[in-house]
Amino acid sequence: MLTTSSLLQKERALQLAWIRYQAYPNFEHFVEFSLSINNCTDTLSQQSQTGLHHACRQLEQQALTLFGNENSHPIAEDIMRTLGEQVARLSGLLRHYCANEGEVTEERRARQEPDTASSTVRILNSAQQVFLMGEHSVRQHDLATQLGYFGISVCEDGWELPAPNHSGLGVYLLDVGEQPATRWIPILQQLRERVPLAHIVCLGMPNEFVAINQVLQAGADHCMAQNASLQQILSQVLAHGEIEEQESYRVLIIEDSRTAAHVINRALEERGTLTQVLYDPLQTLAVIRQFQPDLILMDMYMPSCTGVEVARVIRQYDEFLSIPIVYLSSETNIGLQVEALRLGGDQFLTKPFNPVLVNAVVKSKIDRYRALRHSMQNDSLTDLLNHISSQQALAAALERLRDGEGMAVAMLDIDHFKRVNDTHGHPVGDQVIRSLAWLLKQRLRRSDIIGRYGGEEFVVGLARARANDAEEILDRIRNDFSRIVFYGADNSPFRTSFSVGVAVCAEGAPMKKSLNILLEAADSALYQAKRQGRNRVVLTRR
Repeated sequence: MLTTSSLLQKERALQLAWIRYQAYPNFEHFVEFSLSINNCTDTLSQQSQTGLHHACRQLEQQALTLFGNENSHPIAEDIMRTLGEQVARLSGLLRHYCANEGEVTEERRARQEPDTASSTVRILNSAQQVFLMGEHSVRQHDLATQLGYFGISVCEDGWELPAPNHSGLGVYLLDVGEQPATRWIPILQQLRERVPLAHIVCLGMPNEFVAINQVLQAGADHCMAQNASLQQILSQVLAHGEIEEQESYRVLIIEDSRTAAHVINRALEERGTLTQVLYDPLQTLAVIRQFQPDLILMDMYMPSCTGVEVARVIRQYDEFLSIPIVYLSSETNIGLQVEALRLGGDQFLTKPFNPVLVNAVVKSKIDRYRALRHSMQNDSLTDLLNHISSQQALAAALERLRDGEGMAVAMLDIDHFKRVNDTHGHPVGDQVIRSLAWLLKQRLRRSDIIGRYGGEEFVVGLARARANDAEEILDRIRNDFSRIVFYGADNSPFRTSFSVGVAVCAEGAPMKKSLNILLEAADSALYQAKRQGRNRVVLTRR
């Protein structure tokens, strides 16, 4: 999640870079300006602030068009003036967002801190209010009710546009239904102008290329078909709010030239990438284990050995097989480049290089590397930790506990789930599983461990949680989940529930309980909850 303080830092860096270029309009300062925009764009691409990302991307494209070389600067006065207006607009949007979102975000983050043992609730982004626009209907009422169970505030505004001074945060759902496009397209265009920071979704769209393209051009971020179910609409809103804080990229630079290493390092650090420079390639294995890089940038030719030789050594170790390796070299021989890639590299960048391009390559390679790693650790249906990753995370959390600190481990199982699949079909059953996963992620702390243990069974780890607090929050989630209305393949409504078994190592007790003992105790409590009639929480202390 992007904090307002870090976003303001990026806005100030952008402004300073532009001021420096205006004062001394040379190529070097334009490179710094372009990197600052690139940094903002990359960061915002991971966030839910659609309007900010659009504005930043437009400015970035304009800057890259003007990039050129030493002979291209300064740019013409009229172009300088236009670019300055774009910078001012983006800075205004960034400050506007921070002014409206800052207090809410910092309060939410404070309430998610793991240090407070009694704070076992993970608060949903309260700024993500949903505004329903269109003709009032039963579907709108049902949608508002269902979103309420997930803690999302809903406002039904008909076709009334927000005031021009509206903060513009949140999600707008335009239910166009059977309305002619001539009525709601102008409303959509005005809405986009008034709420540049909002996420706009059009519901009830015909499955036609021309219509969808027209809506996207008018300012919508997403379209949903006329036959989209209530659960699909819920999925779109809930998925939009699933924004997790990303760790900084980590890049190891293997380069014997201190001058070249400095240039590369500076380009990467401009966008917030963590770097480590290694001048002696013979130390590569030790440094990789210590630094744990997401990517390796490596010179092709070094005195002690070549980059290809280093890559071949790295690829001898299974744990390093998937780390991307990008060569940096003045080598232009295509045959040698192909051979270098065949022997362990992933990409070849020819010196001298454009620093914006280097950052783009680094980002794309690391994103793919992290996506691969994520797919190996997380369940594909729910995006929660999978069975093995859950056990590893729980074991690590137990190891981190200090004397006197407690931990709660809970096993959750959806009641009569086979009946759901048999009656309504497996796609509906999958939606039930996803809904419980969303609810758990939204209600628990960022520091809590949530995993899909298998089938309809989930595991939760609450470090430094008191027994009564763990029981209370899980019971509250259980109660809200039992009120959610699902719809079967024949559109028939139904509800379901889940049972919970909780095992707690009490505070003050010696932390010698193994993970297996806690899991077995929680599983035993779960079966007890099932025997007592299901749809309940049973707590046991170990």
